[in-house]
Parts: sequence; C-alpha cells; structure tokens
Amino acid sequence: MTKFPATRPRGTGAYGLAGFTSAAVLFSVAQLVSAFFATASAPLVAMGSTFIDLTPPWLKDFAISVFGTNDKLALFISIGVVVAVASVLLGILAKRSFAAAAACIVLLAVAIGGAVLSRPATGLVDLTPIILGAVAGLACLRWLTTLVAKDRAPVSGAVPVAGSSRRNFLLGTALSLIGAAVAAGVGQSLATARNIADSARSALGLPVAKVPVKAPPADAQVEVAGMPQFITPNKDFYRIDTALSVPRINPADWSLRVHGMVEKEFTMGFEELLAQDLVESYLTLTCVSNPVGGQLVGNAKWLGYPLRRLLERAVPRDGADMVLSTSIDGFSASTPLEVLTDDRMALLAVGMNGEPLPLEHGFPVRMVVPGLYGYVSATKWVVDLEVTRFADKVAYWTTRGWSDHGPIKLSSRVDVPRSFARVPAGKVAMGGTAWAQTRGISKVQVQIDDGDWTDAELGAEASVDTWRQWRYVWDGGSSGNHVVSVRAFDGQGEMQTSEQANPAPNGSSGWQRVQFSVG
Repeated sequence: MTKFPATRPRGTGAYGLAGFTSAAVLFSVAQLVSAFFATASAPLVAMGSTFIDLTPPWLKDFAISVFGTNDKLALFISIGVVVAVASVLLGILAKRSFAAAAACIVLLAVAIGGAVLSRPATGLVDLTPIILGAVAGLACLRWLTTLVAKDRAPVSGAVPVAGSSRRNFLLGTALSLIGAAVAAGVGQSLATARNIADSARSALGLPVAKVPVKAPPADAQVEVAGMPQFITPNKDFYRIDTALSVPRINPADWSLRVHGMVEKEFTMGFEELLAQDLVESYLTLTCVSNPVGGQLVGNAKWLGYPLRRLLERAVPRDGADMVLSTSIDGFSASTPLEVLTDDRMALLAVGMNGEPLPLEHGFPVRMVVPGLYGYVSATKWVVDLEVTRFADKVAYWTTRGWSDHGPIKLSSRVDVPRSFARVPAGKVAMGGTAWAQTRGISKVQVQIDDGDWTDAELGAEASVDTWRQWRYVWDGGSSGNHVVSVRAFDGQGEMQTSEQANPAPNGSSGWQRVQFSVG
C-alpha cells in the first residue's frame, strides 16, 4: 500500500485566514464584555468616535454629501473593511514571526485603549473589554497558526491521513468564527436588555404643556403629490451628530449643571424639569451641513422649558456673551447668550411630536433654538450649561474651523419634481419648502428655464420659526429638458442670495436649480 506524506498547510492564505479569524474573536469578545461597561468601551465605537473627532470639516461635508444620514453606517463599514484587511496582513506576518504579529495586536489594543479613555465618562475599568478581547485574539492566533504549521508525524506502521492538519485548521477556524458570531450576538442582546433608557422612555408619561401650541393651519400643507409632510415624523427626522453610538441615559440619573459666569449655580434633575411650566412650539431645525436643496431639515412640535427662564434663575453676570452646552458624549456647542435670553422659543426640550424624545434625538433632554444651525445650538443629551464668553471658550466644531455663531441662512428648495424626473406633458404641479427661522417667509418665486421669475402660491404660515411650503403650476412647454429654479424672500422682504457657498464654515447658500424632462 502506498503511503502518503502528511499534509503541511503552510500557505499564505491559511495564515491570512487565521489573522482574520483572530481579529473577529478579539472584537466580538470585547463587544460582549463591553455590555457591562460604558458604551464607549466597545472597540469599534471608540475607534469610530475618535476618528470623528479628528475628521476635518471638508471630509465631514464629503461624507454627509455622499452618505447623508447613513454616514455613521458608512464609517462602521469602512472601519470593518480596514480592520479585515489589516488582520489578514497580520496573519501573514505571523507566518514569519508570531512575536511580531503579537506585538502588533498589543499595539492595536493600546491604541484602542487610548481611544476608549479619550471618551467622556470612561475610566480605567472600561479598558477591561479590549484587554480581554486582545487576550482572546492572541490565544486564537497562536492556536490557529500552530494548526497551520503543525506537522503530523506518521504513527509507526499506520497510514497517515492526508490533509488531517488542514481539516483541523479549518475546523478550528470555523469554530472560532461561530464563537465570535455568538459572542457578538450575545453582547448585542445583553446591551439591549441592560438598556434602562429604552424602558424608561417607554414608561414615561410627559406632562401637559402649560402653554399648548395651536395646531398648524390645514393649508400649511400644500396639495402637491410627492411633497414632504409639513410635520416631519420622528422616524424620518434627519440625524446628524458626533455620537457613533447613541447615549443611553436613565432619566433618573440625568442632571443638568448650570454654572460659570452666573450669580447662582445650580443643578436640575429630570423630575424637577418636568415639574416646571413646560411649553410647546413648532420649530424647523436645520443642519449646517445641508447643501443647497438638501434634505437635512426637519419640522417638529417640541415640548420643553424655555431656556431664558432657566438662565433667569442663574442670573448671568455682566460680560458673559455665550452659553457652552455640553453633551454627555463630549460634544459642545457655543450659543450666543442673547439668543437664549430674548423672546424666541429656545427650549430645553423633553418631547418631540407628542412623545418623549427618541433616543437618537437626545432622550431624555436636548436643546432646540430657533434661528441657529444645530451645531451651535441643538445639543442632544445635554448635561452641562456653562455661561461664559466667546473669547474664553470654544466649542466642538469651532475648533475645527466652523463659525462660532451660525445663524441660519434664508433658504429654499424644490421638492417636486425631483432632479432628472420625467413628467407628463400638460400642466405640471411643482412644490417645495423655504425657511428663515425667526423671520418667516413672505414670498417664493419660481423661474422656468431662463424665463421671468413668477410668484408661487404659499401654504399658510404656522410660525416664523417653521418652514413654509410653496406650490406652482406650470402650464407646460415643449417636450425635452427643462430647469426650474427657486428663490425666497424673508418676512422683512430680504431676498435669498444667489451667491453660491459650501456648507463650511457657516452654511450653504445659492438658488437651487432642478433639471427635469417633459414628455
């Protein structure tokens, strides 16, 4: 009988697979353990959050313009791809030197640990997940690379089984990947089960507003097929923030510290906030990253406590001109003090469209301020208000080259027809929205191709702080391509500028032009 030599699977591909599998074990074990620690202790969350902190404005704008509100998912996928490629290379390195590969894993763990500690509300104990994950990853890499290199010596008088080492390696790899998947799934389930914020939000009954707001007029919504709803549903409201993982705050543990250049510093808890005279207000929020004609705008009914009353209690000192609001995840915004103390409806909000704030929109408490872009006013998960001066303090995006005040620019857009839409010949119903928070919209004009500007029909105004919808019926023209342009006028008669500007550093501007075809 012919004897076959035992297989010695030393191929580069096998080592690359060993590296990939070990990385999967490292991250899944860390994810599982992180369920018992701070959210930021999960490696992908810590890495992604640190990346966001280091992101220059131009790259942030590019990501939002390409991925929109899916920018965080795109970041997770990108990190995953980079980690996958690096882990394969690490496995190949282990073929030459396991010690060098192990040193790389240790360095990776140190870097991730630094990212964890850089997040607010984390401590040395929150390094536990990455430490245990790194140990598991190293053990897995050692085991699998040993199986790859293992030479099965033939037993005297026996016939060696060809490919036995390879089968052991593949079995070990499969078991490791299955274990990693199970660990990641259990970790996610534990994190969900331990999420007190979800349960608290579901059980929360919001108080009735002391000053309820009237419902918008029925004709605030214009009758054009395809138009967005005048009130944006919570599930459709845009979300742009720096939190890679949504903070999960138990309202019973939430508190807001008000301090700085004030006569009376104080701390307010959630129950105390709910006991105040809450008011309702319709308000359109706008993201500074919104391009001309973009969708990063939403309109909702908010329930909250006027910030001017909160600051009246604190009694700001002479010379103060800014309030630095800080989120539990470390984000901060610089809001002019005068904006928070005048008669506009700037709120410390607890409700959105008749229900507690969704977790991703700031539960349990956030800020909403008319007339300012969100990056300088709409702090979610807010826990700290420091009355200070622009000369003394800077906020998160100000340190990255953005303007420190951020008043919203007069803007308008075409919602119908969509870009490059094909519409039937005959009368064409067009529609869109315009906004100039705190000033209102007095007129919207539409231009077809290079024709005259014509007034559009305006929907009813609900408030100067909300957007206003418009409608225009075009009698139609020749078949082929056409362009519709739009511009708006605010409540004081000022016309929207035609000057084109990118979102950075203080918001986009220009008239939107939409190409469509007839026939």
